[in-house]
Amino acid sequence: MDTKLVLKVEDKIEQRVDKFISNKFREYTRSFIQKQIQQGNVYVNSKVVPARFIIKYGDAIELILEEPTEIDVLAQDIPIDIVYEDEDIIIINKPKGMVVHPANGHTNDTLVNALLYHCKDSLSGINGKIRPGIVHRIDKDTTGLMMVAKNDNAHVFLSDLLKEHNIIRKYHALVYGVVKEDYVKIDKPIARHPHDRKKMAVMENGKRAITECKVIERFKNATYVELTLYTGRTHQIRVHMTSIGYPLLGDPVYGRSKHIFNLKTQQLHAKVLGFTHPSTKNEMYFENGLPEEFTKVIEKLQKI
Repeated sequence: MDTKLVLKVEDKIEQRVDKFISNKFREYTRSFIQKQIQQGNVYVNSKVVPARFIIKYGDAIELILEEPTEIDVLAQDIPIDIVYEDEDIIIINKPKGMVVHPANGHTNDTLVNALLYHCKDSLSGINGKIRPGIVHRIDKDTTGLMMVAKNDNAHVFLSDLLKEHNIIRKYHALVYGVVKEDYVKIDKPIARHPHDRKKMAVMENGKRAITECKVIERFKNATYVELTLYTGRTHQIRVHMTSIGYPLLGDPVYGRSKHIFNLKTQQLHAKVLGFTHPSTKNEMYFENGLPEEFTKVIEKLQKI
């Protein structure tokens, strides 16, 4: 049975309805509330409203929470590299080629399938049956550290940290060209590509995206860099580095048509993950080594 929540705006404020509801019900993420609004489950004064609707003193808000769908994604006994695990979180070292969650045409052999087998019923249900526990994603062919929430409280806490840019995320990458500056800050908005729905692009009407780039080592025609994410837009690093003239080695979407050493996938690795633990409030910090393919490419570049 669906749950109906009723709110009365008792303060003299003017605020977006999605923000108002998420502030009142901290157990739900703002993205979850926005999804309910998109599905027509939020009413202000008995009328369906969009997320940007501004509420004011005296308004009556109704929120219909649909009965959650049972998770029916297949649990599969797939080995996963667990860096850390407790009752609230799991830190995974994701390998190249593994999709994070099921999608159309790819319902099996994902990280979620593996997590469902490993965790049984201990995964956050906030993101629904397709993405249980998934706080943030990394691309199929990007390797490295990912966090997963094992309960809803942990998921809300970590999602809030992510939204407020309070999670440390550092990536290592190999890019074409010799980056001249030791440090580059890229602050360019990103949105869906206007002509190719599978790609993202720097667009004036996009969401703000910030990436910091620091040079680690320069080669004859490439550079090894560390990239710090301050926002988490889809394909952010790949789009940003291409936008300043340094596409990632091997990137099949934003890079060159033919790649050095016949590389087929981007050389990008999520190396550092730091955050406050949702229960203990201790500061957690994880750093892992580079995958073998990445180090071999570096060795080849050093010989050119």
